[in-house]
Amino acid sequence: MADITLISGSTLGSAEYVAEHLASKLEEAGFSTDTQHGPLLADLHPEGVWLIVTSTHGAGDVPDNLEPFYAAIKEERPDLSKVRFGAVGIGSREYDTFCGAIEKIDTLLTECGAKRLGDLLKINVHDHEIPEDPAEIWLGSWKNLL
Repeated sequence: MADITLISGSTLGSAEYVAEHLASKLEEAGFSTDTQHGPLLADLHPEGVWLIVTSTHGAGDVPDNLEPFYAAIKEERPDLSKVRFGAVGIGSREYDTFCGAIEKIDTLLTECGAKRLGDLLKINVHDHEIPEDPAEIWLGSWKNLL
């Protein structure tokens, strides 16, 4: 089974909770995981499987704890052609920039050669009081793509 690095970016903690929940579900399925809340790019291996879970801050911005990671990729443009990734965004449809952070990260990773596995999941917090629930459903099919 593949090793999966879960990367979370969160302002109020919801993305961290979702990442930890998905990590436990992946481990139950026999995968090994490493969960990183707001890691630096230098802390990650530019290969393997990443699962990114992030909320959106402000006007579609990446949360403060994930901004250094995002900024480093944007500036350095590393070769991420050996990275396969999943993307989960959490936000509110009340804003024009609904899940803007995960869209920015998804685009940037793809531009650097990473390949997204499956669909990008956008969770509207007004539809799902517990964002772990739709994330777990999505994970059921996503893990089959590994």
